[in-house]
Amino acid sequence: MIQSMTGYGKAVVAYKDKKICAEVKSLNSKQLDLQARIAPLYREKEMEIRQMIATALERGKVDFSLWIEKDEGVDATTVNGGLIDNYYRQLKSICQASGIPEPQDWLQTLTRMPDVLAKAEVEELCDEEWAAARQAVEQAIGALVDFRKQEGAALQLKFSEKIDNIERLMAEIEPYEKSRVEKIRQRITDGLQQLPGVDFDKNRLEQELIYYIEKLDISEEKQRLANHLKYFRQTMHDGHGQGKKLGFIAQEMGREINTTGSKSNQAEMQNIVVQMKDELEQIKEQVLNAL
Repeated sequence: MIQSMTGYGKAVVAYKDKKICAEVKSLNSKQLDLQARIAPLYREKEMEIRQMIATALERGKVDFSLWIEKDEGVDATTVNGGLIDNYYRQLKSICQASGIPEPQDWLQTLTRMPDVLAKAEVEELCDEEWAAARQAVEQAIGALVDFRKQEGAALQLKFSEKIDNIERLMAEIEPYEKSRVEKIRQRITDGLQQLPGVDFDKNRLEQELIYYIEKLDISEEKQRLANHLKYFRQTMHDGHGQGKKLGFIAQEMGREINTTGSKSNQAEMQNIVVQMKDELEQIKEQVLNAL
């Protein structure tokens, strides 16, 4: 089963008074290109997170985020009301005793005083919270993999349709291929007969015709193309991670189609070859998204 490199996954795991959120997105890329944004609390686990992503996703341009959402008020800095009141009384007394004008904005003045705003405690990552964060990461990755499988199934259906079309077009060439032999013979014979006073050896003419027709023969190209189409189908069912191989096979298919086109000296055959190239180009475009 083919997997696409395009995907999206998100997971949220509740832990005490917070929500641990993990999100991962991926696009096509030749190698694994991972960009990670991780909340400071979990940054010590970054290498482990990267290894989890690399093992599960293998390839693609991956954008990963891990952050924390806390309930309103949980992260608010504590204000020491008693200390503010003490500062206020002291400053007011000093102003009255010294004749100094009182501040116009008491709140701004008081909140700047030492220890009025309690310092936030530095959090440390415990095993229990990391287990919850790891679960969020695994669920997000799992959701992305499921997305990739769905996209891969659509890709596989598209590839099968295009392969069928190329096979059908290849079969449509055969009648023109057989009729052109007689047309070539007739055209050369008519041309020789129109030359006045020219006599030609019919046996030698047949030998030259055979040589000429052999140069235009596309039997080998058709056989190799049929083998490539069969191999493409087999590779699609060989499991995931076949994107690069499918790309190589598509290139080989293109070689045979191009050679067939160069040997096609009839407009009808060339038109069919153009249609085959169009089907193949659509395969090449989409195969870049295959894992």
